[in-house]
Amino acid sequence: MSVTDDQPVTQMPRPTPPRGLGMSGKLLLLTIPLVVIAGLMVYVPAIANFRMNRLNDRLAAANTAALVLDAAPLGMVPDSLARQILTSVGARAVAIKMGQQRRLLASADLPASIDHDIDMRTMTVWSAIVDSFETMLETGNQAIRVVGPAPGGAQFIEVVFDELPLRQAMYRFSRNLLLVSLGIGMLTAGLVYLAMHYLFVRPMRRLTANLVGFHENPESSARIIVPSQRGDEIGVAERELSDMQRDLVSMLHQKSRLAALGLAVSKINHDLRNLLASSQLLSDQLASVPDPRVQRFAPKLMRSLERAIAFCQSTLSYGRAQEAAPDRRVIMVEPVVAEVRESAGLAADASLAWISAIERGLTIDADPDHLFRVLLNLVRNAAQALESRPNSDASLQIRITGRREGTVAIIEVSDTGPGVPEKARQHLFEAFQTSGRPGGSGLGLAIAAELVRAHGGDIHLVEGTIGATFRIAIPDRPVELLSVRHERARA
Repeated sequence: MSVTDDQPVTQMPRPTPPRGLGMSGKLLLLTIPLVVIAGLMVYVPAIANFRMNRLNDRLAAANTAALVLDAAPLGMVPDSLARQILTSVGARAVAIKMGQQRRLLASADLPASIDHDIDMRTMTVWSAIVDSFETMLETGNQAIRVVGPAPGGAQFIEVVFDELPLRQAMYRFSRNLLLVSLGIGMLTAGLVYLAMHYLFVRPMRRLTANLVGFHENPESSARIIVPSQRGDEIGVAERELSDMQRDLVSMLHQKSRLAALGLAVSKINHDLRNLLASSQLLSDQLASVPDPRVQRFAPKLMRSLERAIAFCQSTLSYGRAQEAAPDRRVIMVEPVVAEVRESAGLAADASLAWISAIERGLTIDADPDHLFRVLLNLVRNAAQALESRPNSDASLQIRITGRREGTVAIIEVSDTGPGVPEKARQHLFEAFQTSGRPGGSGLGLAIAAELVRAHGGDIHLVEGTIGATFRIAIPDRPVELLSVRHERARA
């Protein structure tokens, strides 16, 4: 049993947990490596800059020591004082070059060989980065010589010191930077995750939950999503989903009405056919009455009863998945139009003007019963529209015109009524879509459109006319098909 609108609204079920990682997990896995990459991009230049600053500090301290040592007379600085100066700047030797002379200002425990030479005057960014990681990856205590600009008139200054203290300082800096970066990265990742979660993940979960709930009961309007006021793509998706769900609920309700109508008609179909069969027997007896008026109307009554019985036998054909093909043949249009006028009860109605402007001898390749039903539905709609129109000086008129355009027969049914409302034009040829007149079932135009399409034709409302004008265009069948049918008929 389906849930309808008048049943209590049930709570929207939670969506089934997705297999594997959901959007939150994937978002977290995406955020973590991005934060790590950002930390590495900060760490690489930072460690290179730290090493260059340490080397520049050593050069600055060596320049200060060189000024002190160079100011003293030659050989007047005791060895103990020179060692103290070298220890204070953390160096093993300090030398300076002035002109063509290279002078060793002070030295203590010079190494047997120098492992690395670093010239700060030609240092590039890339070489600074590469040298920094080489320094951190080495082991032991190598001796390095750093060359840099010197104050005064000297060309450059050299300082020799151990690499191990520099490497240890770089390790401490890396550890501190790692802790700070880790804290900032976790805070940033958390903020990014929360922002993405509230901006995207939660709305997507809401859409998913609504889709799951609507799938369980698509006929309930309570499951239609209520769109938010967002102006981004998610807001557009919510509004479009809401409109689509409303259209689907309306369509399902309409299908339910069609199913209920088919069930009700099928129940009365058998008894109605029996009643019509009894009426047909009575009409056969009326045919034997010698009264001229009875002889005049009895054949028409018999044809009407035969057509009503045929309609009852095919009552449910509208609800079938595929309509039976029409029994087409070339017929005259004028007799069908005259029969439609009599069946609609307009022959004796003096209040409505009937104008038939059918080309003389106009023929159409169509099923006569189908064409009769199409025209009868259109004429009855026109008569109902004129009945609902208030009295005015304008004449109340129904006009049927017919002409041929090449291999296409054109028939137009027009009236001078109020016309078709604008809101009814979008779904004019759909079932149960009435124009607002009381008593209408909303099936006449739908049946007419289906019968015309079965002939490969087209029916539409002509714009810009007084009242309403419906144009029917039915093309002739190919000549080859007609010749084959004629040969089969002769055989």
